Amino acid sequence: MKKSTKLLFLLTFPESVRNQYVNGVKAAFPDVEVNAVDHHSKVGPYIGEAEALATFGPMMVDKVLADAPRLRWVQALGTGVDNLADLPSFRPGTILTNLHGIHGESMSEATLMLMLSLARGLPRMLRNQTQQRWERFPARILRGKTVGIFGVGAIAASLAPLCKALGMRTIGISSSPRKVTGFDAMRAREELIDSVRELDYFVLLTPYSAATHHVINAEVLAAMKPDAFLINLARGGVVDEAALLAVLQARRIAGAALDVFSQEPLPAASPFWGMDNVLITPHQGGFNDEYPQRALPVINHNLQCFLDGKLAAMQNLVKC
Repeated sequence: MKKSTKLLFLLTFPESVRNQYVNGVKAAFPDVEVNAVDHHSKVGPYIGEAEALATFGPMMVDKVLADAPRLRWVQALGTGVDNLADLPSFRPGTILTNLHGIHGESMSEATLMLMLSLARGLPRMLRNQTQQRWERFPARILRGKTVGIFGVGAIAASLAPLCKALGMRTIGISSSPRKVTGFDAMRAREELIDSVRELDYFVLLTPYSAATHHVINAEVLAAMKPDAFLINLARGGVVDEAALLAVLQARRIAGAALDVFSQEPLPAASPFWGMDNVLITPHQGGFNDEYPQRALPVINHNLQCFLDGKLAAMQNLVKC
């Protein structure tokens, strides 16, 4: 009897969320063996036989791939494929697909939440609430401010019109500048330092790669206005965190909202936790209650193509 194809989900999510993925695939493919674990340390019983793996890059370690001799396809459940394609044990010929185009609404809303939280002083209000302290202070408004978005893809195209609706001036910074609806101006990456001098809010959405590693460095941070905010929803490695820490400690910028870090979860000893000019969210930008329903059509389409050997027809094919 032919063995069933084995798919493993590695998802550091609550069981109820993992089950949405597992049950969604099982309903469409009853003959496929689907398993799920909540941490990379628990893949042992399944990874040796797995032919397909679905996960997010930040949840991975190299040992998972090293212990997967039969693995032929990896479905990244986010847009980024860092900490997957760049792992030493990612074997040549392994198929890699990702998810693209389902993050615009969630990431845009997360960005607006963070900008408004910084502008209105929400962290300060929450600290006061825990101390039963009644303190009024003037909040900032977004209208008339300039937001720069570094990384102009599908998410930025969704975010920029929302910023415009709030009366903000929008500048896109991209390695391939082009006209995109919702942007007042578009700048080349080579103009990054000059561009950040204008910004009240600097939003990072650029993918992480060797080319963007620590692209936001001490020189870029030094060019920011003293009353400007940095918002990172991209990847932790995009920012030189030591340089950012120094700038924040010296209060050379107004503050930062950080959703991503070079090490996740953020270690308890990290100085970022205790800073009153930093707002921390736990890589939450794209995570929302509708994510599995939006992801499953792509996963199931690609699984069908994988089973049929029609690899070229897979959606969001990164490597084949």
